[in-house]
Amino acid sequence: MPVRAVLFDFDLTLADSSAGIADCTAHALRRLDCPPVPPEQIRGVIGLALPAMFRTLTGEDEPARADAFARYFVERADEVMVASTRIYPEVPDLFASLREWGIAIGIVSSKFRYRIEAILAVAGLQSHADVIVGGEDVARHKPDPEGLVCALARLGLPADAAIYVGDHAVDALAAEQAGIPFVGAVSGTTSFDGWSRLGKQSVTQHIGELAGIVQRM
Repeated sequence: MPVRAVLFDFDLTLADSSAGIADCTAHALRRLDCPPVPPEQIRGVIGLALPAMFRTLTGEDEPARADAFARYFVERADEVMVASTRIYPEVPDLFASLREWGIAIGIVSSKFRYRIEAILAVAGLQSHADVIVGGEDVARHKPDPEGLVCALARLGLPADAAIYVGDHAVDALAAEQAGIPFVGAVSGTTSFDGWSRLGKQSVTQHIGELAGIVQRM
């Protein structure tokens, strides 16, 4: 079946939010009297749900502490995240091409939907997204496929009519469980060679190359 929808992860797939996420993570860890974590280590967990980020970064598994981390993160994110996030330069033209070809655009992310909407609005891209499923819209976060299943239901499309594009292993796992073909982004911590070793198709240098992949599919 030809591609009728492209679903995207958000952080490090459509936008560089690493500075804001590092800021918010450092803020939340300080509030909890946790040792600081280097930015490169934080970058490796971008895309996980906030409690999972906390557990991975600290090794702690106390649910109340993970929930507190999430609250403190969001507290800071409400102040800095929109202004510190930059949409990748290739995204506007990519979105325009997909729209021209009649392909629906969706975003499925652990990031809150209202935050994604605000960032897209600043970039003048909010009207391009046909569906956005954020962290507040699901009970189970990636690698669970709930968000992808929800997006497909809203679009009225079967899994084999869409592709999911993401930068993190949890994105690939969610796509696999949802039965959606996956394409890796290389703007996160996984390179083209890394995706190849995992048996996954990916762009080679930047997200703009996805237009050619969609045409070939």
